[in-house]
Amino acid sequence: MSYLEMQDVDKHYGSGSERTDVLNGINLSIEQGEFVAIVGFSGSGKSTLISLMAGLIKPDAGTVSLQGKVVREPGPDRGVVFQNYSLLPWLSVFGNIELAVKQVFPKYCKSEIAEHVRRYIAMVNLKEAESKKPSELSGGMKQRVSLARALAMQPDILLMDEPFSALDALTRAVLQDELTRIWEQDRRTVVMITNDIDEALLLADRIVPLKPGPGATLGEAFDVSCLSRPRDRTAINQDVNYKRLRNAITNYMIELNTDHKKARTRRNLLLPDLNQPVDLTAA
Repeated sequence: MSYLEMQDVDKHYGSGSERTDVLNGINLSIEQGEFVAIVGFSGSGKSTLISLMAGLIKPDAGTVSLQGKVVREPGPDRGVVFQNYSLLPWLSVFGNIELAVKQVFPKYCKSEIAEHVRRYIAMVNLKEAESKKPSELSGGMKQRVSLARALAMQPDILLMDEPFSALDALTRAVLQDELTRIWEQDRRTVVMITNDIDEALLLADRIVPLKPGPGATLGEAFDVSCLSRPRDRTAINQDVNYKRLRNAITNYMIELNTDHKKARTRRNLLLPDLNQPVDLTAA
């Protein structure tokens, strides 16, 4: 069994005529130390997928397991970085990270907690902002705090739900480089949700498309190991393998979207009742 395993996972919301099938028959295997990016369209169920891995919601069918144990609820073995930061506004940078550390490492004394927290604040280059509240931080700085908080819990797997999508291009590039640097240090298992193919190619070992919903399933996976690490965003644009993969994934996603639109058109098309032919001679 793989490190993280999803087997025949279904998820829907509502019931009866109000039921919406979000994910159907999801099968995914992720190895320890692997960086996997899941790409998809808006509304395809990407956040639902990461929430299932995190144990924030339960599947309606199938199982999610981590290291052979079924995931039934959230736990410190899974660190989650959300798109909207999820910081407590009344706590400082230090306080937000400290709160998580105290929950995961209750036996740490005060000095050990402080040392541990400051280690991860330094890791994301926020030492100068340690005492600031979220309202005093930029969007990029808030996301650094969110990342430091997740890493400080020392989870077995890091789950990231479009963590950089709300940031400007420059800040996004800086944090992508930060994430790469941090990941290179301990090769922690990472699953990242993104709608940016270039971001996925820069960061991941494997890219898995999520088909359009409702009832979304996973598509053909693309191996990115042909792009050597560390990856330089400037040099990678000249890499033949990068260009080939980017074109292949882009064309695959366009094809998925086109097929989805055709299927929806066929479903919405009202056909005549063949048992009741139209009388063409009628006035």
